[in-house]
Amino acid sequence: MPAKKISPPSRPLPDNADLGLIRSLADLLNETGLTEIELEQKGVRVRVSRGGTAVYAAAAPAPVPHVAPAGAPVAATAQSTVTAIPADAVKSPMVGTVYRASQPGTPNFIEVGSEVKAGQTLLIIEAMKTMNQIPAPRAGKVTQIYVQNGSPVEYGEALVLIE
Repeated sequence: MPAKKISPPSRPLPDNADLGLIRSLADLLNETGLTEIELEQKGVRVRVSRGGTAVYAAAAPAPVPHVAPAGAPVAATAQSTVTAIPADAVKSPMVGTVYRASQPGTPNFIEVGSEVKAGQTLLIIEAMKTMNQIPAPRAGKVTQIYVQNGSPVEYGEALVLIE
């Protein structure tokens, strides 16, 4: 199999860019058969995908909280009833469409209450016509499923909670 060539990013790399890291991620991509790998460290995000692109991007800015003008009445909002998603929830490694079963009409990979083993497929995310299995990072019991079948997901969005 010919080696994949990583095309240079569309903008210059930051001074602290480690080309060895990019090469290591590309090698890991080829060894494992994954379609995409993304790593974020110290505010620098590196993504290597089979399409042959490498992307460097600064960390996304933190959201700015809304502050009511002085003297404005304070009103209760529906947002106060939203529960926080635990930090250890399984998060989406990519943008795509989530599927809870391998094909229509077949049972879902998991349900709330299912016992899972590390590496077991939790769901599939379709990205650019490629089906990517999302494995369980650890063994445990599924206590929450945050996504619906066929719904779009963003990078970093919570998918499943395993306790």
